[in-house]
Amino acid sequence: MNTFLGALHSLSAPQNESSQSRISQAVEDRRDFEDNPDKPELEHKTVPETFIAQPKPKSTRKVKMSTPQNEESQQTRRPLDTNVRQQRMNAWIPILHPIYVSLTLIAIGAIFIPLGIYFQGIIDTVVEYKVTYDSYYENRIDINCTLGKQCTIEIDVEEDMNGPILVYYEIENFYQNHREYETSRDDAQLLGATTQTPLAELQCNPLNKLKKKGDNETEYALNPCGLIANTFFNDVITFVPTAAQVTAELEMIEEGIAWQSDLEYKFRQPDGFDFEVCDCNTCVCDGDWSCDEPYEETDKDGNKVCYKYTYPNDDTTQYLHETYKGIISPLKGVTDEHFVVWMRIAAMPTFRKLYGYFEENMDNPTVAAGSKLTFTVDSNWIVTGFKGTKTLVVTTTSALGGKSNALQYSFWAVGGFCAAAGLFFGLKHLIKPRKLAHEKYLKYKPE
Repeated sequence: MNTFLGALHSLSAPQNESSQSRISQAVEDRRDFEDNPDKPELEHKTVPETFIAQPKPKSTRKVKMSTPQNEESQQTRRPLDTNVRQQRMNAWIPILHPIYVSLTLIAIGAIFIPLGIYFQGIIDTVVEYKVTYDSYYENRIDINCTLGKQCTIEIDVEEDMNGPILVYYEIENFYQNHREYETSRDDAQLLGATTQTPLAELQCNPLNKLKKKGDNETEYALNPCGLIANTFFNDVITFVPTAAQVTAELEMIEEGIAWQSDLEYKFRQPDGFDFEVCDCNTCVCDGDWSCDEPYEETDKDGNKVCYKYTYPNDDTTQYLHETYKGIISPLKGVTDEHFVVWMRIAAMPTFRKLYGYFEENMDNPTVAAGSKLTFTVDSNWIVTGFKGTKTLVVTTTSALGGKSNALQYSFWAVGGFCAAAGLFFGLKHLIKPRKLAHEKYLKYKPE
């Protein structure tokens, strides 16, 4: 056996020596290449492919040198070393013990429910009357006042109404907040500009220019243009006082209903507009005055006053007083407060807009119980196209606004839920408590 192993070793020895020498040669070549990377590729025919030394590719990546420890960092935007900047502020993380949670929920309920009752008492002092005078749905109409008619609305006052008494018109199912409707306006035009930018023309389409009947060649520019201005609520609501109300000087005021900021900064008559008072017997629109005939109105004393006026580019432009003739005064135009109120769009499809108000009487109720409030309404605004409804609303106000139950219902809902949840969790903890870990181990562990 030993003889066989010795013979085997003698046969394999030359091969081992040859392999060792080849490996040693490959290692030396590799070291030689690493020391001299610019030398041509080394290749030895006597070395197997596995041991051929390959050149190391040069790296093109830029190496960022680190800052030595003995040099200060050049960072210039490092936050200050303060507790706030470095987020080392102490924090209070309360342990939500079931008893404390239950008591807190019950306390919230005990506060919110009485507040809801208190708010309900305030809301109950508001006196409100609503009369629907036109609607797409006939069964919802209180007084039939369809399009083109003038109707009389009488409201029997059952409770004393202390001023200020507000008069609203309420519209249902009209989406002023639709994006196409909301953006269809030219604010520069409303501020007096007589020219339009391409963007404004695009936003106002299709109510930017029109052709009048009988004249298919001339295009008339609408001023103001857009959907909002040309769907203006043009019903006319007039208060008709009784003899006693005339004596008490009760009147519906239609000024001061728009935001003062809107009147000052958003609406202005067109550049070049002018008017002048003239004698009604001799006044004539001629020369530079673009009016067809003088405008007449009655002042507060009952006297008739006449005016002549001019608008720029009147022969190719249709202005607001021409679109709503007899409703918008040519002297006011886009500064008419009813128009300004309409241009402030509503957020919901059912909304109210202020039409007028009765001032407060400091000595007696503004409108006493047992009296009547009478209004005439010229119905001009169409509601059938969008299945809408028009309603006249006469209401007083309170510290919480008008007659709305949303606030107190919200307080009752939150208070009731918290009280019920507090009682439930409290009873659950008393009947079948869940063991809580020791509080000394429930502490915040800083990093």
